[in-house]
Amino acid sequence: MTATADAPTDTPTAHDVEGLSYQETLRVLSEASVHQHFDAFLDIAWDSPEFEVVPNDPRWVLPEVDSLGGTDWYRSLPLDRQIEIGQYRLANIMKVGLQFEQILIGGIMSHLIPMGNNRAEFRYSTHEVTEECHHTQMFQEGVNRIGVDVQGGPGWFIRLAPFLCLAGGPLPNIFFFGILAGEEPIDYLQKSVLRSGHDLHPIVERVMQIHVAEEARHIGFAHTYLVERSKDYGRLQRFGLSLAYPIIMRLLCDVIMKPTKRMQKDLGIPKEVMREVYWSSERSQKLLRDTFGDVRMLADELGLMNRVSRILWRALGIHGSPSRFRSEPKSAAV
Repeated sequence: MTATADAPTDTPTAHDVEGLSYQETLRVLSEASVHQHFDAFLDIAWDSPEFEVVPNDPRWVLPEVDSLGGTDWYRSLPLDRQIEIGQYRLANIMKVGLQFEQILIGGIMSHLIPMGNNRAEFRYSTHEVTEECHHTQMFQEGVNRIGVDVQGGPGWFIRLAPFLCLAGGPLPNIFFFGILAGEEPIDYLQKSVLRSGHDLHPIVERVMQIHVAEEARHIGFAHTYLVERSKDYGRLQRFGLSLAYPIIMRLLCDVIMKPTKRMQKDLGIPKEVMREVYWSSERSQKLLRDTFGDVRMLADELGLMNRVSRILWRALGIHGSPSRFRSEPKSAAV
């Protein structure tokens, strides 16, 4: 049975799994996936009149919490240009989200091939892959309905993506860092938009609601998996991973949040605006730091914060206090 309510589904909280073993935690997550999940074509009313994409609809204007949508340049544009840019950017975020999901699906299946029997990790992972397949359908249908021929991630990322899937087998720690680097920024962005109260087109709002609801489980699994694996880290391995972790996060954050060169050209985004928004202004620097609050919390839990890695976090512009709990709302103050 799919979940059809407008509100996000209930997801097991830290309290629900407190004191449970790794395998027992995964069984709780698996049961939640069985009873609370979405179907890309049953739970979105694609053909209803309110979901129709019509010209000059102001609900395509980007919210101010969006890094590009909050700029003076964007706000000074005529309404028709704001709508055009909004449709392009929102469609492109869906497309790059789809591409990350495809890498996740391929990498998880690679990770599971040699796995033994009677493992709760196998069951939960395949539940997650099923949900991610629905997400790829949901994102692609959203792009198709918006009607903008977007590329998604930058060219280098698209060309490299098939090879990143292979890391799920031999490099599981690095691969799961990459999963979080893809999931955390888009999850933070979508939650910020939904919390803003901005009047969104129903396609965007419904896709975000569903994605946020199910990604809570997926991100929770990635955190739980990495904590379990961290018990076996040697000193040298832990140090190497402490350096790889922030680099992967920062690199893949740009893939999701920063307009590609093609997008900049197609929409005529001035170079000075790109420099300001990604990531020179105080507002954009705060957004970058806030995006990784949960990631820093996990780094502390994994023992990946040390004197050298902290310097790297600061140099990459993603330093700051860790979240006190998952999805902690951040202050609007710069």
